[in-house]
Amino acid sequence: MKKQPVRIAIWGFGAMGSGMAKMILNKQGFDIVGVVDTYEGFVGKSIFSFLNTQNPYTHDVFIERNIDRILLEESVDLVLLATDSFTKKAFPKIKQIIESGVNVISTAEEMAFPMAKEPELSKEMDYLAKKHNATILGTGVNPGMMMDLLAICISGVMSDVENMKISRINSLSPFGPTVMEEQGVGLTKQSFEDKMAHGEISGHVGFIESTHMIANALGLKVQSFEQNMAPIITSVDRKSKYGFAKANDVAGVDMRSHAILSNQTKIDMIHPQQIEPEMEGTQTGDYIQIEGTPAIHLSNVPEVEGGIGTIAICVNMIPHVINAKPGLKTMIDLPVPRAIMGDVRTMIDEEE
Repeated sequence: MKKQPVRIAIWGFGAMGSGMAKMILNKQGFDIVGVVDTYEGFVGKSIFSFLNTQNPYTHDVFIERNIDRILLEESVDLVLLATDSFTKKAFPKIKQIIESGVNVISTAEEMAFPMAKEPELSKEMDYLAKKHNATILGTGVNPGMMMDLLAICISGVMSDVENMKISRINSLSPFGPTVMEEQGVGLTKQSFEDKMAHGEISGHVGFIESTHMIANALGLKVQSFEQNMAPIITSVDRKSKYGFAKANDVAGVDMRSHAILSNQTKIDMIHPQQIEPEMEGTQTGDYIQIEGTPAIHLSNVPEVEGGIGTIAICVNMIPHVINAKPGLKTMIDLPVPRAIMGDVRTMIDEEE
């Protein structure tokens, strides 16, 4: 058991980062030693006044503009990096963290399986992490769990897998401004289509990463992959904490993908996501259908809510990342996720 508290820094204090802080403050054995955000309205504020919660520590934590001092002075065990969606954008931050010999968990969707789109950067991250004795993990509710790891885990009771159909109908309402922009929430249909034509709408980021994670776990290769997106038009005004779509504008994106693996197994993914879906009668849920022996049909209604799901899996993976051998890891490389209900220090391996 680790004697000292697990020292955590959080980089990015929006919806996800601040949610992680709240969760950590309700767990035993953690110590938040630094928080970074570039938004001027946050910088210099105590996280406890920001979160409107009591400070359980003997020290305060003020939001800083950059992470330099924290990495140099605070003996950080792990950084929760709650910024960006893409590996290329997250890489400079990850590089700075691991070159300080500090572990990192990133919420960037492409980081769930960065080898799918950024094989050279992945090799560099793995090399640097091993060189500096640090571990890197990208995870979240999706990709990271609901449309990939969960299907992989349940395939463990199957003698063969033929085809997979994985669906997630979810709400975007818990997510922050970056996600709203990536999904085109609030745009007119014409503006959405214009931006989509110019590659300015990301939609859901993660289908290719989830597909490659599943294929890799099954010992197969992705032979072909295609995806498409279409705007979800609302007939009523919809407002979430960070997004607004008036009637006849875009409330989200319907994403779909189709892949064929090297043994001709097909993987279809269906993922409509939008703000306030219940306002027009859409029931959220997670569904996994696998053809094979035996056939698998899993459903969870309503969905595992995206905000708390991402927050929880990132925090719950902290001890497994700290315990892992150095290098770039994915969720299929580490122990199965589980909730931290006791003192997190009991989950940390003693140093040899």
